[in-house]
Amino acid sequence: MEDSFMSHRSTFLLPPQNKDNTSSVTNYALVILNQRLPTYAPLLWDHAKLRVCADGGANRLFDEMTQLLHSEQPSLLQSRYKPDVIKGDMDSIRTEVLEYYKKLGTKIIDESHDQDTTDLHKCISYILDQTPDIDKSKLCILVTGALGGRFDHEMGNINVLCRFSNTRIVLLSEDCLIHLLPQSHCHKIFVQSSIEGPHCGLIPIGMPSAKSTTTGLRWDLNNTEMRFGGLVSTSNIVKGDIVTVQSDSDLLWTISIKRKP
Repeated sequence: MEDSFMSHRSTFLLPPQNKDNTSSVTNYALVILNQRLPTYAPLLWDHAKLRVCADGGANRLFDEMTQLLHSEQPSLLQSRYKPDVIKGDMDSIRTEVLEYYKKLGTKIIDESHDQDTTDLHKCISYILDQTPDIDKSKLCILVTGALGGRFDHEMGNINVLCRFSNTRIVLLSEDCLIHLLPQSHCHKIFVQSSIEGPHCGLIPIGMPSAKSTTTGLRWDLNNTEMRFGGLVSTSNIVKGDIVTVQSDSDLLWTISIKRKP
């Protein structure tokens, strides 16, 4: 049935619309990790209602947002793009950046005592704690700097998707996005063809998939088994504006992001 589908839309890659109508829109939060900001970072910032820097992500915001926007003086941009919170073990953020944002009123949460969870995990936990239960179903957490850099960091970020499988979290880089498709739902992905695709992939995570079925792909799956060491649906192509996915295991969905000329 239609209402049995979990819907996914990458509208955060498009300019915000209908700002006055907040009754049914997605509530976005933004987490900035310590990798280069994507060129569309200002767009994500505009969508977000809560902006959190994970430790050294504050350095990236301070240094790189001014490189993406040239309309104003760097000092004005740095004060305008002020995170609500900086959270982490505080081993990467520069002292002058920490003091700058602290003076502007940013909340600083030092969790250097916790070495068992990643900075992203800490930030996701904070956002969920700040979100009333009634609003959690509308929450979507966007994470920049989650892909690229050290492979162990990437795998740690993907593990966070699995740790918080009931929360919509999107990992973003300049070139692609990744999010979890929990096996508890059928999924309908509305492809924003102007800014994403056509390259995509479906990857079993946590356990092999004995049966996965899709529509809307060049090479659809039909009760297909997927596992590492066997078939994994990489380098696939979206054919239209809607992709459906059903599986007996959790899958990662990834799709390319189109760079602006």
